[in-house]
Amino acid sequence: MKLTLLFIGLTFFLMNTLESTAQPDRYDVVKLNKPITLDANWDKPEWSGVKEIPVVRTMGKVPEFVPTVRAKMMYDDQYVYIIFKVKDRFVRSKATEINGRIWEDSCVEFFFAPDVSNAMAYFNLEINCGGVPLFHFKDPAKPGAPLPSVADIEKIEIAHSMPRVVEPEIKKETTFTVEYRIPVSMLERYASVQKPAKGVRWNGNFYKCADQTSNPHWLTWSKVENPTPNFHLPQFFGHLYFQ
Repeated sequence: MKLTLLFIGLTFFLMNTLESTAQPDRYDVVKLNKPITLDANWDKPEWSGVKEIPVVRTMGKVPEFVPTVRAKMMYDDQYVYIIFKVKDRFVRSKATEINGRIWEDSCVEFFFAPDVSNAMAYFNLEINCGGVPLFHFKDPAKPGAPLPSVADIEKIEIAHSMPRVVEPEIKKETTFTVEYRIPVSMLERYASVQKPAKGVRWNGNFYKCADQTSNPHWLTWSKVENPTPNFHLPQFFGHLYFQ
């Protein structure tokens, strides 16, 4: 009996040790070699061979229905491109103003630190299924740093498959997509940016939430070790390597 308990204890110790020393999640960002039309089409040829990012880890209480969330990322000399595909239920989109309460809706999010020498400074881009964004920049060393202007946020081109307003919420299973591109030159107005190129690394994470729907949930790609849901923890960002 003592040997059995010792074995169980040793197993849990090794599992916890391996988990704590595990390398950050990694995603290789491929370069786009031709122009792309933003139309929220997950299946178009430009995205077809790009590796998926599984947004599958739950944070906080596991919801009754766990959405299936996948993302992909590419870049070129001017932009960073992201697309999400979400199979969801209880889909809602109420916020219609830029920088509104986007996270309360059915929402996909990309947080990223574009300069790993200052990895605690990061942008958070949150877009509800109706295509309305919230875009902030946070730097603990500069708490008074200005937020991106609405004029600059509007430079982020967004395509979405759902109507701008979805209310009442759609309770049946629904699939939606959100696709966008972020101008790197706009980011440089607010932060130090290592311009995407082969060999460059950003840190980042991909999320899905829906705080004020009938099925609140918080999902993440890179594991976040926190007792309550919190996306604003850049120390848990994964690594994005530009190829």
